Amino acid sequence: MRIARFTDGSEPGFGVVEGSVEDGTAVVAAIAPHPFGPFSLTGARFALDDVRLLAPVLPSKVLCIGKNYADHVREMGGDAAPARPILFLKPSTSVAGPGDPIVLPPDSERVDFEGELAVVIGRLCRDVPPERAAEVILGYTCANDVTARDQQAADGQWTRAKGHDTFCPLGPWIETDLDPSDLALRTTVDGEARQSSRTKLLLRGVPELVAYMSAAMTLLPGDVLLTGTPAGVGPLRPGQRVAVTLEGIGTLTNPVTAR
Repeated sequence: MRIARFTDGSEPGFGVVEGSVEDGTAVVAAIAPHPFGPFSLTGARFALDDVRLLAPVLPSKVLCIGKNYADHVREMGGDAAPARPILFLKPSTSVAGPGDPIVLPPDSERVDFEGELAVVIGRLCRDVPPERAAEVILGYTCANDVTARDQQAADGQWTRAKGHDTFCPLGPWIETDLDPSDLALRTTVDGEARQSSRTKLLLRGVPELVAYMSAAMTLLPGDVLLTGTPAGVGPLRPGQRVAVTLEGIGTLTNPVTAR
């Protein structure tokens, strides 16, 4: 099931995306009250082309893992996997939706894209063992962990570099029926391939990450977990378009502008 958050010009709502996106027959069937529990179809239906897709959730927090692909560890100058997951947070105000611009801040000279698989939490949980991680996951979506690379290096920690407004595009929807263990991940800039990998190459997979993060803090419905980016990250410039595609989910595309 593909669950989207959308607006037709009125108040935002959730819906189930039905039909084929490729041949233009997809529709959004509105649901109520929300996907984090029992819901029902309202009967309202909209052609996908007639609505604006929004970030599929508004999380209380976005939890992220750094250096979780071996080739990205090497790319960033390391020679060994971290001894434990590198956990950091992006603020909820960094979240953007499909088609929303990534706004480059004036106080950074290099802002990079980082295509990633995102996990959406479906219910309140704490101390989840890896073998029960699937029970607390609503589904999966595409993410771009946008990073001001020069600020990351200058600060010695990552809050400012990762936390600017628009630095966490998510979308286009949540896919609930998916095995995340071996998905193709591809990032392009203006149609040119920059990242190409598979989630089977994650140093720590989704169940282990859910367990690690939920041991540190309570996860709430709608919270988002970013699983890390593979090699190939690079800078963005105003006027470009960056797209993150994940097998079985879809493509998240965002234009790039300067503030």
